[in-house]
Amino acid sequence: MAYITKEIKKGIKLHCIETDKFKTNLLAMFITLPLTRENITFNSVIPAVLKRGTAILKTQEEISRKLENMYGATFDCGIEKIGDNHVIKFYLEALNDNFIPKEANQNLLRESVELLLDIILNPLVENDAFKSEYVSSEKENIKVLIESKIDNKDAYAFNRCIEEMYKGKPYGLYKYGYIEDLEKIDEKNLYKYYKNLIANSKIDIFISGALNAEKTAEIVEENENIKRLLEREAKCILSGEKILENKETKTIEEKMDITQGKLVIGLDVDNIGPEDKFKVAIYNVILGESATSKLFQNVREKASLAYTARSNYIRQKSNIYIRCGIEIDNYEKAVKIIKEQLEDMKNGKFTEEDIKNAKKYMTSGIESIQDEQDSEITYYLGQELSQKLITFKEYAEKIEAVTMQDVKDVANNININTIYFLRN
Repeated sequence: MAYITKEIKKGIKLHCIETDKFKTNLLAMFITLPLTRENITFNSVIPAVLKRGTAILKTQEEISRKLENMYGATFDCGIEKIGDNHVIKFYLEALNDNFIPKEANQNLLRESVELLLDIILNPLVENDAFKSEYVSSEKENIKVLIESKIDNKDAYAFNRCIEEMYKGKPYGLYKYGYIEDLEKIDEKNLYKYYKNLIANSKIDIFISGALNAEKTAEIVEENENIKRLLEREAKCILSGEKILENKETKTIEEKMDITQGKLVIGLDVDNIGPEDKFKVAIYNVILGESATSKLFQNVREKASLAYTARSNYIRQKSNIYIRCGIEIDNYEKAVKIIKEQLEDMKNGKFTEEDIKNAKKYMTSGIESIQDEQDSEITYYLGQELSQKLITFKEYAEKIEAVTMQDVKDVANNININTIYFLRN
């Protein structure tokens, strides 16, 4: 496997992952810009409208037929929050040219590049606006999506905890935006916004598969849509604002008609540099990410206080989130035992075996990333947005170098920021 990057124009980068592990090529294009309340809802509508039709293929049916003619290629799109950035994502997966009949006389990689870039950069436009019918329809779909965030109570509680921790900050924004902002969007101002987005945002194109990076770069650079793009400053946020003003634990309780309580505890990891993130990752596995973790063993298994008990580490924000599904009456007991686990970690009440198991868990995770094209692309996108490339081998080495004292040092820089409880 080889990972090769090339700046096509200032602010526009091509990333080639040469690998013979897969029978498919996976193409992805990411448009990255800083999160703001003004742009977040526009961003959620953009990919939904673009997938409806291009200047050449004017309907979704025509795009679907084109994908079928490319041996059943698939297209998908969406949005993601990565730190204080909003990332608009587009994916196209197609068979590698090595696996199509030679008599077909098709260059599927070139066709894939052309179709993906056509969908994103050559949209269907009528009278200097997007097609009105498409915008109205997709706005309604996004509205339903925003309204349905309450349906998944686990995800809802998690998002609400983040919202409370980052109130008034970019990271506290809901990634699909807001219904009241959706109402202000129409086909004209959405197209005007889109043109500005394409002209000024950071663009990263990833292509993974059994390919030649040099020839792939030629295909991309020869594309008419790419030729039309101009250089740009391509601003993105490398490290977002930390929560410094609130050092007292905030407790939020929200009531809803539910049978199972949802407890989310947001932790700040203070005083850490880029190299410390590997230590925090090991700390988090021991605390709550794996089945052998302290939270799983003590909150769920021994005390039987939780249906689920786990933690996850958001490295871009230096936060860990503890998430539990509990009987509502068990709230006080669950919080008490969770706090005990945090104290135990500070006092070094974990073993070399815990460290060893955590390293094995992390190493296995790193290896599994390379078994899926989309996971591998996501990993390299994260590296690109942090502007520091760490190879999988280097990552594994940094994990292996973490010591017991490192984990204890991390533990003593952990503070509870917010306790959020969703109950009846």
